[in-house]
Formats: sequence, C-alpha cells, structure tokens
Amino acid sequence: MPVACTTLELDGQPLSLAQLADISTGRVVLTANADAMVRVRAARQVLENHIARGEPVYGATTGVGAMKDISWTLADQNQFNVGLVHAHSFGIGDVFAPSIVRSAMAIRTNVMLNGQVGVTGELVEMYLAMIAADIVPVVRRVGSIGCADIGLMGQIGAVLTGAGEVYAQGRRMSAAAALTQAGIAPMIFAPRDSLASLSTNAVVYAAAAHALRDAASVVRTALAVGLTTAGALGASRDPWLAASHLGSSHEAMAGAWLTGNAAAWNWKEATHVQDPLSLRMMAQIYGAGFDALVAAGHAVVAATSRSDDNPVVIEGKVMTSGGSLPLEVTLAMQTVQLALAHLARNGLNRCIILGNGGRRDLPVNLVPSGVIATGMGPVVKLAGELFARVLALSSPVSAQALVVAGGMEDEATFLPLVVERFEQQILALHQLAALEALLAAQAIDLAQDTPQGVAKLTFDTVRGQFGFSHADRPLSQALEAISAALANSDCLSALLSLSPLAKIDEFFALDRPLAGQG
Repeated sequence: MPVACTTLELDGQPLSLAQLADISTGRVVLTANADAMVRVRAARQVLENHIARGEPVYGATTGVGAMKDISWTLADQNQFNVGLVHAHSFGIGDVFAPSIVRSAMAIRTNVMLNGQVGVTGELVEMYLAMIAADIVPVVRRVGSIGCADIGLMGQIGAVLTGAGEVYAQGRRMSAAAALTQAGIAPMIFAPRDSLASLSTNAVVYAAAAHALRDAASVVRTALAVGLTTAGALGASRDPWLAASHLGSSHEAMAGAWLTGNAAAWNWKEATHVQDPLSLRMMAQIYGAGFDALVAAGHAVVAATSRSDDNPVVIEGKVMTSGGSLPLEVTLAMQTVQLALAHLARNGLNRCIILGNGGRRDLPVNLVPSGVIATGMGPVVKLAGELFARVLALSSPVSAQALVVAGGMEDEATFLPLVVERFEQQILALHQLAALEALLAAQAIDLAQDTPQGVAKLTFDTVRGQFGFSHADRPLSQALEAISAALANSDCLSALLSLSPLAKIDEFFALDRPLAGQG
C-alpha cells in the first residue's frame, strides 16, 4: 500500500482535478465529513420510512430494468442484492489503471455524501475502508453504454461482496483474499445499497478527468512545438500580438503566450505580407482548444458531486430520476474531440510547410545541400495518417440509437467509448507533435539558427534523442524516443516552469503526475 501523506475530507462538494489527481496516487487518506454523514443517515431514514409504508422502491424492493414490476420480499433481499451486483459485473477487455479506479471510488463516495442517494452509512464506510486499505477493484473497460456505468461499477460492487479481482499489496489477487488480509468483512447489502454500488457514472467520470489532464499536457507540448516550428519557418509575430488584444479569453491567452515566448528567440521573419493560415491562426486554434478543454473539465468536476442515481431522495421524498444520463459531460467531451482534430490539422499543415522547403531558403524535404538523399519528405505522410486518426476519432457517437431492457431504457451517451476514443486521439496528437518537433529541429540546424526559450527546450529534447540528419536514416525508433522524451515528467515540468499558462496549468493540475506518465 502506498504511504499516505495527506488527508482529504469528502463532504459531497465537487472534487477538483487536482484533488482527483492526488487521490489517484493512493497516498491520500479519505474521510467523511460529519455533517455529510448526518445527511446520509437522514436520507436513509426517508427511504426506510418509504419501504415501511409498503411503497415500492426501485432496485430496493423491486427488480430493475425490464423487471421493475417484480417485487421482492424481505426474505428475497439478500439473494437479490448479491445477485444484482454479480449480474452487472460483466465488463470485458483491457482494464482501467488502478489510479482511475481509485478516483472512481472516491467520486462514488463523495456523491453518496451529498445526502440524496438514500444509502446506509455502512456502504459509505465500506468504500472508505477499501480505499484506506488500497484495495483497488480490477475493472475491465468495456461494459457501459454511458447511462450509469453498470457493467463497470458492477465490477466494483462485486468486490464489495468478496467476488472478483483486485489490486492489493502490489499484486493482482482475488477480492476475497484481499478483504480477508485487510480485516474487512464482505458487504451485506441493505435494500438500495446494492443498486447504489453500481448504478452511477463514477468510473467514466474518473477516466474523463484523467484523460482531460493528459490532453491538457499534450496540447501544452504541441503549442511549444508549434512555436518552435514557427521560429524555424520565420513566422511573423504580429498575428499573435493582435490576438492577445482582440481575441476571446483563451485566444488572447494563447496569443500572449506565443508573443512572449517568441521574444526569447530573435528569429528572422521570412514573410513580406502575411504567413500561411496555419502559422497566422495558431492563437485562434489553440485558444479554441483550451476553451473546449476547460469547459469539459468544469463539466466533469461538477459531476463529481451531483447525484446521478435512481431513485434519489429529494425534499423528504423518494423519487425516480433521469440523472444517470451524463449528456452534458458527453457533449463537452465530444467538443474537445473536435477541437483536437483542429489542433492535429494545424500540426499537419506546419509539417507540410517544413517538408516543402522554400521559406528561409530551406531545401525541399529538408535535405542538406549537396547530399544525395530522399530526406524527410516521406515521413510527412505519417503526419497525414496521424491527423486522419485524430479526425476519424472525433466523429460523434453519443446520438446512436439504442433500446434495451424491454424498451424501458432507450437513451444512452456511450461516454466510455467517447473517452476511450479521446485517449487514442491524445496519443496520436502527441506522436504528431513529436514528428513536427523532429522536422523543426532539422530545419533549425539547416538554417544554422540558435533557438532560445521554449524553442530551445523543444530543440534540445529532440537532439537529445536524435541528431541532425546528414543522410537518410530509419526514423521509427527516433520518433518513439522523441515522443517518450516529450512526455517525460521532467520535460513537462521544465515547460511549465519556463513558460507557464497559469490558469491552464493550475486548473488541470499539470504539476501532478499524469496517467500517461505511469
């Protein structure tokens, strides 16, 4: 178990991306706020009173989905409750990183503490005990249509009963063995607790939070690479300065960042009138990208405290709810996906300009004078494929039609799939930035220039992995090495220190370890 270093009291209020990042490490002790536990018990009493009056409670005294009209007796309850989480433990495929599952368990606990879920205090305490013991359920990724992560959360719910697998004590083992070793008794669900342990979007919210932080890091890196390319191509700084005065909030921020960091390197401008749009409009493109990232981040943060359960306890009543549809978060994430496609196209365009030569007397394919070589023209095709990948993955999937559960459940968002595709986009965009950085470094050496500031950091990172190309050489391993170097936490820390974007860096907690950094 990781050594705990801080304590965080959960009270049902939104969890910031920084808090989720800290929780994900397993080095945070989570406790429940006393007033929040009072709310939990008060809501539970409302639900128990409802049951005592003989009024049906979905998923507590009745079945779920197509079996909603089947009632259970008290004698049936234990078998139904255990069977419910086992029936919903059906995820398959690759597993989520333990860091994401830790965050998911914290989100589930935090939402229960808002006092609108109707669970017992014992369920809250079970989650906290598992988190304290660092017993992390093995959660396979495929199993949710994005209308409560039942197939994903069901794998966590099964662990509460001693079924399934977990990560504990540095290895993968059975849940039963891990609970026994930790001295934690398997959960015996009271009515409502079983459904509450699985009918929530906590897993995908955690995955989205981690992916957004990774994306913010990659966009920061791609912006630094773009500036390096702009210097290599002798771009005019004027459009960025104009954006800093005339643009929207994030456009102005990007324009000011580009202008300020360009001042460290006095490159010779190659234009007479104006540059290609991919250089001239960098502030607008990256500004829109930051807009989308921040909006999605706020949507996910808000979701970490909002009950997406069914039923819920509101104003002393137990009532059904449609809160399990995470459409706001889904639409925000799909907007970010589209923004990444624009960023990728912007990077591709700069790669093409570099490969074409001409600006600042750069040779075609960046081949040194007098050398018999094909040069770096062919690798620009890789840039084209990486852009195509990012673009193809930006196609929205949330509005696909789906009807299940005997016609009762006919809405979905496919948010887990959206997040998975988003993660793939992030990887492709990062690889594209590494390729652009390689081309820019070749161009800088050909121009016999000396980059400074952020551009020097990018240039030195490339040259630390791959030297100037005097002749044709295989590039596969070089590109992978450059990609890994740019993703290294030391490189990111240097970038953040050298050229901060305070509002972005702080909101996305980029000073904390990222999922992509292991």
